[in-house]
Amino acid sequence: MRALIFAAGEGRRMRPLTLTTPKPLVKVGGVPMVVRQIEALKVAGIQDIVLNVAYHSAQIMNALGDGSRFGVRLHYSVEGQCVEDALETLGGIAKALPLLAADGDAAFVAVASDIVTDFDYSTLIRRGEAFEADQLDAHLVLVPNPAYHVQGDMTLDAQRLVRPMPKTHTFSSLGVYRTCLFGHVEPVKAKLFPWLWAVCEQGRVSGECYDGRWLNVGDANELRIAESLFG
Repeated sequence: MRALIFAAGEGRRMRPLTLTTPKPLVKVGGVPMVVRQIEALKVAGIQDIVLNVAYHSAQIMNALGDGSRFGVRLHYSVEGQCVEDALETLGGIAKALPLLAADGDAAFVAVASDIVTDFDYSTLIRRGEAFEADQLDAHLVLVPNPAYHVQGDMTLDAQRLVRPMPKTHTFSSLGVYRTCLFGHVEPVKAKLFPWLWAVCEQGRVSGECYDGRWLNVGDANELRIAESLFG
């Protein structure tokens, strides 16, 4: 199974740091956040990792190379050279799909490059391998609503994602998806939600709640918190 790391965004809320350093290369505990993701995916058993890149794409590719020094193979889905070229999550998946399905895999793991967590990614691999038997197209990891997103995104009903109020949880940006789910999606700028809600409403998206350490490092304050917890 392959994995996709979303690494195309600008990280505007972390300026001025991200004016010169792409957000995936911002360090927590002396390690770039994207490298933390690469290493966690490797531990889970994933050898081929795709990164979608746009903002400071050349800098990211030069810093990470072909992945050999991390013991993996890195592949790049280049959306452009600046933030305006970035295709968001859904468009990024669609453009990267030929790389994600290159081995004929039926599923792929997708994670954001700007989160730090202790979550065990091998659980996503096992979920993806069971998609056909479970009649599912995706599985997402949710976290309790953080202070900066108290309105939440969704909740769970018998391990299926639903969106009625109250929205008790937030999408963690960790998930595993069937490759065929995106076969007819055009590689244009678009977010995963609300597009994925149509699949959720068919009962084909499961979820789990993770109460361990997880942070979406979106601004300087969250970076300080991440350093205190993971540094």
